[in-house]
Amino acid sequence: MNRIYTDDHELFRQSFRSFLVAEVMPRFEEFEHDGVMDRQIYAEAGKHGFVGFNVPEAYGGGGSDDFRFNAIIAEELAAVGAGGGGLGLTLHNDIVSPYFVTYCNDEQAARWLPGIASGELITAIAMTEPGTGSDLAGVQTTAVRDGDEWVLNGAKTFITNGINSDLVIVVCRTDPAAGRAGISLLVVERGMPGFERGRNLDKIGQKSADTAELFFSDVRVPAANVLGEEGKGFQYLGFNLAQERLSIGLYGLAAARAALNWTVDYTRERVAFGQPIAAFQNTKFVLAEVATELAVTEPFIDQCVTKHNTQELSPAEAAMAKLWGTELQKRTVDRCLQFFGGYGYMAEYPIARAYAEARVATIYGGTSEIMKTIIAKEVLG
Repeated sequence: MNRIYTDDHELFRQSFRSFLVAEVMPRFEEFEHDGVMDRQIYAEAGKHGFVGFNVPEAYGGGGSDDFRFNAIIAEELAAVGAGGGGLGLTLHNDIVSPYFVTYCNDEQAARWLPGIASGELITAIAMTEPGTGSDLAGVQTTAVRDGDEWVLNGAKTFITNGINSDLVIVVCRTDPAAGRAGISLLVVERGMPGFERGRNLDKIGQKSADTAELFFSDVRVPAANVLGEEGKGFQYLGFNLAQERLSIGLYGLAAARAALNWTVDYTRERVAFGQPIAAFQNTKFVLAEVATELAVTEPFIDQCVTKHNTQELSPAEAAMAKLWGTELQKRTVDRCLQFFGGYGYMAEYPIARAYAEARVATIYGGTSEIMKTIIAKEVLG
C-alpha cells in the first residue's frame, strides 16, 4: 500500500503488524472467549508507540496529529481479523484520547496524559443510556454540585472498554433547566466509591472488546475532574464526531478488503464439481463487483483522511465515509461468506467472525439513518 502513505507510515505499518502477530493473535481466541482483552496489551502497545501517538511529547506521547497512523492501525487490525479486540485500541486512540488532549487543563494533563500515552490508563466515554440511544440531548444522568465535588447519579450502557477502563468520560446533566447548555463532561476514575460496573455484555460479535453497563450511585467526583468548561459538554461532543465517523468508515473499507482477500484465497483452494470454485463464472462476477466497489471507495476514504489532516473534512463528508464504508463492509462480508458454504458459518473461520462484527458497524457512531439525515441537510441546504 502506498496510496497516501510515506515510507515512515509503511515502517509503522510493518511494526504494528509484527506486534499483532507476536502479541495479540496468539491469544486472540482467549480474548474472544473471555470477552475482554488483557490490559497488558495496552501497556505493550504503549511501549511501541501504538497508543497515545496523538498525546504531546511533553507527556510521553508521540506528538502526532497525523490521522494516517490511526488509519494504518485500523487497516492492520482488519487484515488479521482482530477487529473486535482492536476496537478498544481504536476507541482509546481515535475517539477518547482526543478529548483529553484537547480539553485537559495543565493539572489534568499532568495527571492523566502520561498514563494515556503509555497504555497504563485505559479510557472510555460513556454517552449512551438505556433510554436515550443516539439522543444525547436526552441524557438523564445527573451531577449536582456539592462544594468542591459533583454528586453523580445515573446509568450508561453499551460502553466499550467499560470493564478495562481507568478513566471514563461521563456525559451528564449538570443544569437540568439549561437544555443542551446544561450538559457537562466529568471524568470518573477507577475505584471511586459508588461507581459500579455491571455486566460485560454478551454480544454477537466483537466479543474481545469489553462492552459494559456502568452505574453511578452518589459518586463524588472532584470538581477538578470536570473536562473543559461546565455546560459545554454537548458542544465538545461534536468536535470529534468527524474523526470518530471517519475511523469507523475506514475500518469498514479495511474489513471489506480483508474479506475479499480471504475469499480469493479460499475460492482458489476449494474444489467443487472437479474444479476450484474460482473458475465458475458466478464467482468471477461477484468478486469482480466486490473488487470494483473497493477500488472506487478507497480514493474517497483516502481523500477524507487527507482532508481531516488539514481540518477540511466536513460533517457531511465524514457521514458519507461512515455510511458508505460500513454499508460496504456489511454487504461485502455477506457476499464473500457465501463462497465458504457451511464453513463460512463456523466461528473458526475469520469470515464468520467478520460477518458477526460487521452488523454493528451501521449502528454505533451514529446509525446509517442518522448519517443520511446529516448528508441530506448539506444536499438540500
